[in-house]
Amino acid sequence: MAVPSLEEISTQLDSPNVRDRMVALASLKDVPAEDAVPLIKKVLDDESLQLRSMAIFALGIKPTSECYSLLVKILETDPDYSIRAGAAGALGYLGDGRAFEPLSRAFYEDTDWLVRFSAAVSLGNLKDSRARELLYKALDGEEVVLQQAAIAALGEIKDIDAVDRVLRFAQSDDWLVRQRLAETLGQLPSTKSVSALKYLEKDNNQNVAESARISLKRLEEAGYQA
Repeated sequence: MAVPSLEEISTQLDSPNVRDRMVALASLKDVPAEDAVPLIKKVLDDESLQLRSMAIFALGIKPTSECYSLLVKILETDPDYSIRAGAAGALGYLGDGRAFEPLSRAFYEDTDWLVRFSAAVSLGNLKDSRARELLYKALDGEEVVLQQAAIAALGEIKDIDAVDRVLRFAQSDDWLVRQRLAETLGQLPSTKSVSALKYLEKDNNQNVAESARISLKRLEEAGYQA
């Protein structure tokens, strides 16, 4: 099957049929970022939320000098929470350190948990240690999904000081929280991490136990013992 030209993709993005537009957007997967982004922009305000979400994700993995400002504007102004959440997630993929400030604002100020969740995850993806206080705040909140995101992000930024703060989640009723903890402790080498992982290795949830075993092996190979 012939690969469509940029002109053909551009024409298809103007199709009245949303499925045609989705196919056209997907066909940009192997197109260089500089050529793809002008076409992605054509559907950033599409009537289809699903297509808009696909376009926003595409901006995160097709980085050009425009993508950062486009995504920040969407994060800060779009009325739809799912679109704002998508922009927050795409900023994490983009990996631009400037995103720390808008992602932090989104975490503190956005009223929707999904946006705040995406912002926390992306702050972890940025691996910026300045996020630690914000993530500690998420740990102390009451929203379990934000606790999950914060635990994972603290592992991503390699915040060894977080070990004492996250160990309490070994007793969480939510197995996904315990699994995130097991995964994160594998990135925070300390004897306390090893001890906690040996406890989690006996968890009655197999996903938690397996994650603990993997993390424990990683730490033991690095020379950490309980």
